[in-house]
Amino acid sequence: MLHRPITVAGIEVFPLCDAVGPMGDSIRRPMREMFPGGCHGEPDEWILHFHCYLLRDAAGRTALVDTGIGPSDSPASSWAPVPGALGTELARVGTAPEEVEAVVITHLHSDHASGAVVAGAPAFPNARYVLQRAEIDAAAETVLDHVVRPLGERVQAVDGGAEVLPGIRVLLAPGHTPGHQVVQVGDLLLTGDLVLHPVQLENPRVTYLYDDDPELAAATRVELLDRVRAERGMIGTAHFAEPFTRIV
Repeated sequence: MLHRPITVAGIEVFPLCDAVGPMGDSIRRPMREMFPGGCHGEPDEWILHFHCYLLRDAAGRTALVDTGIGPSDSPASSWAPVPGALGTELARVGTAPEEVEAVVITHLHSDHASGAVVAGAPAFPNARYVLQRAEIDAAAETVLDHVVRPLGERVQAVDGGAEVLPGIRVLLAPGHTPGHQVVQVGDLLLTGDLVLHPVQLENPRVTYLYDDDPELAAATRVELLDRVRAERGMIGTAHFAEPFTRIV
């Protein structure tokens, strides 16, 4: 699905549609179970849009936020609509993998991190891969073997807020995973899995079955959405049909 870019604080933000489809049977549950306290009476088929984002500043420097679901044999293949189309989407916006200077992985779930490594080598060979140290510390051995260790010295582990490129920052936003992070560009917040379904905009305290710490995730969501709302800003989500949502 083709999405139009926007410009925020002098930085072009390109939504990249990696895939569209429902969860596979291995993890699919009724919506009332996946979002306790929300989604009651809604259809049980949740069609996810898997978005990554390319950020390009006025100097032509680029950062990629998340790497999608990866190839047909990626860890995401057990439940997500593989293969992902990230490479095609990057080509569409005029960026080769070698041109990406920084990759932010919001968290190490397979639909956000599986495209980081292809055939055992970094998919973006000239990039730094920015992860929260807490996310690496909590990762399972299979994730470390598939994603983190093949990246080697290209991993940049951070603790909390950090600048990725001028005007582009990561912020620790724990709860969905211990080291989940979001990306701030001006008044735009790229939320990863901080917000998964529109019901969580109606009521940010609605939890999600697959949050590592649902209560912490809800508290983080309330805090960050309140901050965006105070700035009359926008969010860019990973799984909504439309990537950008103005928070009012």
